[in-house]
Amino acid sequence: MTKTKVMNWLQKNTMTLILVLVFAFFAWRTDGKILMPNNISNLIAQNAYVFILATGMLLCILTGGNIDLAVGSVVCFSGAVGALMMANGANLWVAAAAMLAIGLVVGGLQAFCIAYIKVPPFITTLAGQLIFRGLSNVVLGGKTCTVSNAQFLKVFGGGAECYVPDLLGGGEGTNLLCLVVGVAACVIYIALTLRTRFVRMKKGYAVEGWLPAIGRMVIISAVCLFFFSKLSQYKGIPSALVWVVLVVAVYAYITSKTTVGRYLYAIGGNEKATKLSGIDTRKIYFFAYANMGFLAGLAGIMTIARMCSAQPTYGTSYEMDAISSCFIGGASAYGGVGTVPGVIIGAVLMGVINLGMSIMGIDQNYQKVVKGAVLLAAVIFDVMSKKNNK
Repeated sequence: MTKTKVMNWLQKNTMTLILVLVFAFFAWRTDGKILMPNNISNLIAQNAYVFILATGMLLCILTGGNIDLAVGSVVCFSGAVGALMMANGANLWVAAAAMLAIGLVVGGLQAFCIAYIKVPPFITTLAGQLIFRGLSNVVLGGKTCTVSNAQFLKVFGGGAECYVPDLLGGGEGTNLLCLVVGVAACVIYIALTLRTRFVRMKKGYAVEGWLPAIGRMVIISAVCLFFFSKLSQYKGIPSALVWVVLVVAVYAYITSKTTVGRYLYAIGGNEKATKLSGIDTRKIYFFAYANMGFLAGLAGIMTIARMCSAQPTYGTSYEMDAISSCFIGGASAYGGVGTVPGVIIGAVLMGVINLGMSIMGIDQNYQKVVKGAVLLAAVIFDVMSKKNNK
């Protein structure tokens, strides 16, 4: 492998390598506590909302580095309405549908302002942040609304029983279903990777060498098996993970395999050229921001399920977590660059940093300092990479 190829490989996999190093550092500093099965499970449960929101935020960023500052407030507002509905006897599915609908309507309103009235996304979503934070306080009356629907908590990742039952009947401390799912995930990943490679080769496209390709497959499969083996030693697959995987799979497909996905990248690359090619960029902007609202509604469901309640303060800084995960995961501050898998790596990295520092007992203020420094370093890396490429 030539020096240029090595540098290109390192540039593509920088965040993955950093994630491994950070995980190893906290494993050392916490005497292995961060690797305990319960902490691995908590890493998913505590950051489910980040994975979901960051996936939607990526679509906004792809359009030209635009962001949505209202998602935290929309999470709080949709969760507040859903919690009050269940407190008044509403069915869990009716309440969940209402929360998704609220997120979609709010996202649609903001999307209309951005796409058709041409209000800058920053101003539109900043206004939305203030409006829906205020409405959350109005709806809840400044009080906490408890969520006690056991089925809702179980389905959406709250309470003590929010895990997928072991249908294969594993014994104490070994969840067989979890292990089978882990192996199946590795097999599917390897099969899809090889299929994509052979299709590209058949069409005459350039592909990377077999050595780095096999190395990546081995490393990712090993991490996947380690992850699921740890979960199998605790309570199995958290129900929150099922929703996260569903969202990630759907949006990874949208961004990589659909026309809408290509248009998102095209707008971020050169919006004027995209317009001149006959693409209605307004519809793409509308899709990105309406979709962000929908996912904020889903994150609202996950948040009140995990907390078993709704409060006017929920969702604070959620937008910052989502934006940070995108940029740390390789999305460009200028738009047009970024992938869903990269965003997930960024979200996991932020989650590992949070969990590791919490286990070490580091003050919350210093945790914010570290997270801010990591975000700044990621953006600087993006800017410098672009300069070097030019």
